Amino acid sequence: MGDRPVKTTDWNLRLKMAERGIYQTTELVPLLAERGIHLSREQVYRMVTQRPQRVSMDTLAALCDILERGVEDIIELREIGAQANRKRSGAPAKPAVRKTAIRRPQAG
Repeated sequence: MGDRPVKTTDWNLRLKMAERGIYQTTELVPLLAERGIHLSREQVYRMVTQRPQRVSMDTLAALCDILERGVEDIIELREIGAQANRKRSGAPAKPAVRKTAIRRPQAG
């Protein structure tokens, strides 16, 4: 059970946009709106420039339609440190611990 490889996702939206000749995030706003996805310029900018924690299925479907790509082209699942996680003896090393900060709104 502990031998499973550690996986992460690559968010390739900016790359796939460039392949379609879309270089500015603001170009995506009206294209998404045509498909019923109404996001602000700021939201689209963040979605393009940062890896989102979650994306709605409707937004993902609209992006696939706009870019004429499949989900697997935009979100790529890959192993991280497959070779780096192995000790010299060949036994797999424990995956690195990833610290996360949880921010809650202040009451008041």
